Amino acid sequence: MKNIFRNMKGLYLFLLLCLSRTGCISIHYSVPEEKKSGSLVANVLEDLKLGTGELSVRRAQLVSKSTKQYFRLDTHSGNLLINDKIDRAALCGQIAPCLLLSEIVLQSPLKIYSIEMQIEDVNDNAPKFFKNKFDLEIPENVPTNTQFLLESAQDEDLGENSIQSYTLTPNEHFRIDVESNKGRSKYVHLVLEKPLDREKKQYFGLTLTAVDGGEPQKMGTAQINISVLDNNDNFPQFTHSEYKVRLKENSPHNTLVAKMVATDLDFGSNSQITYSFHQIPEKIYNLFHLNDITGEITLFGQLDYERETSYDMSIRATDGGGLSGHCKVLVDVEDMNDNAPDVSIISITSPLPEDSPLETLVALFTVTDRDTGDNGRTVCSVDINLPFVLKPTINNYYQLVIQSSLDREKISEYNITITAIDRGYPRLTSTRIINVQISDVNDNPPVFEKSSFEMPIQENNIPGLLIGSVHAADLDTERNAKLTYSLLPGKVGDGPVASYISVNSATGNLYALRSLDYELIKDFKVTVRATDGGSPPLTSEVIVRFVVTDENDNAPFFLYPLQNSTSPCSELVPKPAEAGYLVTKVVAVDGDSGQNSWLSYELLKATDPGLFSIGAQNGEVRTRRPLNERDTSKQRLMIVVRDNGLPPQTSTAVLNVLPVDGFSEPYMKAVEVSNQEHEEDGTLTLSLVICLAAVSFVFLVCIVLFAVIKIYKKDPRGSFIAAPPHFPPARPDIPENCTDSQSGSLSRSYHYDVCLTGGSLSSEFRFLRPLIPVFSAGDPNIPVNHRMPSCSQDIPDDLESRKSMEQGRASLSEDSAPRSGAPGCTVNQATGANVNSDWLSYQ
Repeated sequence: MKNIFRNMKGLYLFLLLCLSRTGCISIHYSVPEEKKSGSLVANVLEDLKLGTGELSVRRAQLVSKSTKQYFRLDTHSGNLLINDKIDRAALCGQIAPCLLLSEIVLQSPLKIYSIEMQIEDVNDNAPKFFKNKFDLEIPENVPTNTQFLLESAQDEDLGENSIQSYTLTPNEHFRIDVESNKGRSKYVHLVLEKPLDREKKQYFGLTLTAVDGGEPQKMGTAQINISVLDNNDNFPQFTHSEYKVRLKENSPHNTLVAKMVATDLDFGSNSQITYSFHQIPEKIYNLFHLNDITGEITLFGQLDYERETSYDMSIRATDGGGLSGHCKVLVDVEDMNDNAPDVSIISITSPLPEDSPLETLVALFTVTDRDTGDNGRTVCSVDINLPFVLKPTINNYYQLVIQSSLDREKISEYNITITAIDRGYPRLTSTRIINVQISDVNDNPPVFEKSSFEMPIQENNIPGLLIGSVHAADLDTERNAKLTYSLLPGKVGDGPVASYISVNSATGNLYALRSLDYELIKDFKVTVRATDGGSPPLTSEVIVRFVVTDENDNAPFFLYPLQNSTSPCSELVPKPAEAGYLVTKVVAVDGDSGQNSWLSYELLKATDPGLFSIGAQNGEVRTRRPLNERDTSKQRLMIVVRDNGLPPQTSTAVLNVLPVDGFSEPYMKAVEVSNQEHEEDGTLTLSLVICLAAVSFVFLVCIVLFAVIKIYKKDPRGSFIAAPPHFPPARPDIPENCTDSQSGSLSRSYHYDVCLTGGSLSSEFRFLRPLIPVFSAGDPNIPVNHRMPSCSQDIPDDLESRKSMEQGRASLSEDSAPRSGAPGCTVNQATGANVNSDWLSYQ
């Protein structure tokens, strides 16, 4: 009775709470017990006022409040189906009504519907006596209408399906009387209607039948054996008619519950009392043990407050004469904090996009505790320093939502520990770990390994050659990290980048599409772009500089004597010349760079190999010994120039040397007189230096004015400007024994000789300046008729002409300087180059 009142009070409190909250709507259904699994209970769409398919869209779930899921919800059709067969008697016992509470949880927005499922009883249990046989011993002097308490039958059904009546085998001495108490328990009494006479009949065998009201009716029987005894006119009496005991749940085995004491005023065997349980359910037999001699009740099983809060036991004391007395024992079970909170996950959103907005629902769960009072109150929390926060809702539901931005590149997944703690003593804790994967979005651009790349490539490379590769990394994953490489439009020289370089879109490998020439392109830059596969795609760019390295693919080229000239060049040498006399200087250039352009000269072949030598680095052709009469009048020299590449390349040039008798005497005398007078009069040195500087300055001014006038008049020959050869000082990165044609024809500077006339040492001087024009030997802009004429063309072969030339040289000797209009060749001691008089006139 107390259990029924407690359950009804809890139900009314639940209904009151539901009616007071806008988020909780209660729906009532009823279903008979013992229906098969899959049977239809009802369709909830109409009761919830929802459309077809809305349950699936809002991720509806049926949450049972019991430990077992007896029902399931079809979210597509809205049908509420039986999930497991229901036994009302095992579920609720004698409690009526028998209710199963569930909740339908809808999301987006969150709404909770309370489902009350009343389990209706069916007549599936027959009445059953705990004992199949009752043995009674009744004294013969028992007065009529004396009642003998019998054990009533038990029927787990309710209402009309429970026991409705008892019948007894027809006889003249006994009848059955049924009494109901306030708790609806029925007590069956055997009533004596006619006095007994042991001498007439000392034994009765009767059958007691219990009948329920179901359809069809079911019944149970028990045999009553009555033995008539002699007089025993005192009944056992208990000291208390009712014993109340409070016992903590989970009390240990054999704990003393209570001890009953009964007394009997009779004597002998009629006063010997035996204790026994009377009219109790089978579960009490499994929980408590009664000592039939001492009357002590001890704990035999395990008490659980969540299963049963109180127990009502009837104890019978029977004396040796068959008379008995009764008392009641009420055991109240005290709740202990023996149930940890239970965390049930309703839904989890995983994987979760890393760009999810704040307040996005990550998980929905509920926390329950089977204990009562403070033992059943719970507090829920999650780990700190997480981008998630808990938000409690109604009915112990919690939402886990995003409170700060997510970044998959920093943390790709979270193992979130949900901790629930009750408020009992000692406090119990339970945890639940949920895993939330963070899915990637394209929020990271590709990043190259370097800010810029530099790659060498050999000139004359094979088209299609792999030069190198660029690589970029993307912190995203899968498609967002799949990179594609491409070249940005640009120019290399006069052509597009795409005609020189290609890139593999998948690997970033760079390939040369054409053969490169160092002399045309020394380096160039391209821009490579890396694009990821995200939406929208992100890009990064890097500059790749290609440096073309030189190969020795250009042979040296003679500037003097001109290598491609159709006429050989000739030089004049005075026969009195001593050993070491500078005949001329050979000049060559090389289109390569570095050590590939370091040149060395060699005399390959000569008419007289012992007469001339050539400087290996400067190209100066000198006499090795004085000339004599036996030497031929014409010496032919074949000169080879070799670069320092691997393998080296060479070029050859032919030079004719003509020994002349009269050319050297005036010149040599002038030099000797100049040296003598220079030694005698040292005071002239300063004056000469000052004059030389002044004349040089005036000369340079004249050259500049001449060039400006030529440019202004736009003379078609104005592009050919005579200028002194430029020989820069030796560079520290070039060996002393090599000539670098990239920085000039020569690696050393040379001084000029001052030639003075015999009679004007103190009044006049002349400066022999070099007049070799600076130009490229293969320059197509220089007309053929403007190129340096061969000196050999000015040497006449007939005797009269030779005499005339000797007279001209004598005149040249007297004037101490060559005249621009005089025929013949001028020997330039500074450069070793022979310049025709017509060429000087043109300059």
